[in-house]
Amino acid sequence: MGGQPRFTVGLTGGIGSGKSTVAELFAARGVTIVDTDQIAHSLTAPGGAAMADIVSQFGPEYADATGALDRARMRQLVFADAAAKTRLEAILHPRIRAATEAATAAATGCYVMLAIPLLVESGSWRARVTRVLAVDCAETVQLARVMARNHLPEAQVRAIMAAQATRQQRLDAADDVITNDAGLDALTPQIERLHQLYLTFSTGMAPNGPQRL
Repeated sequence: MGGQPRFTVGLTGGIGSGKSTVAELFAARGVTIVDTDQIAHSLTAPGGAAMADIVSQFGPEYADATGALDRARMRQLVFADAAAKTRLEAILHPRIRAATEAATAAATGCYVMLAIPLLVESGSWRARVTRVLAVDCAETVQLARVMARNHLPEAQVRAIMAAQATRQQRLDAADDVITNDAGLDALTPQIERLHQLYLTFSTGMAPNGPQRL
């Protein structure tokens, strides 16, 4: 890249919005996808770079029999204890940022898309990407998708949604929006139009305002 900054898109959306499907469609067009959830999982897998600090901070009971993070136990703790959530983030977030920056620098795709579920909530990611793309759908659609996919009761899904940024907060933070209420046939043309727009931006033309497709 000759030392020039990469054109990067921050992809975000609420649980059940279809971020993974959108990322796969961009990847099929030659875009490098850097998934911060996957990075977090690798950091907290058996032997992961964050596990020693997590066990030191929270105790050995937060590692499972394989040495990976006991996600259910940790999820229960951080939902109930804001200070614990802050301590966990202090361990994970700098490592996630460093791994994301390394993956972006090594990317060979036409541009880089960073899949960041909590982009809006984190506050710091917005300054690290060129544009923000939000995947949007009705909250009733989110609810139905997550209940069917994860076999969770409605109350638990609603609690997860309530802990995330609101739909309006994501829309307000976004430069571009993809609507994912109506299936693949409606999604694909939106992806293609935005991909062409991003290719233009990645070759040096300045972004020219929000796109709602």
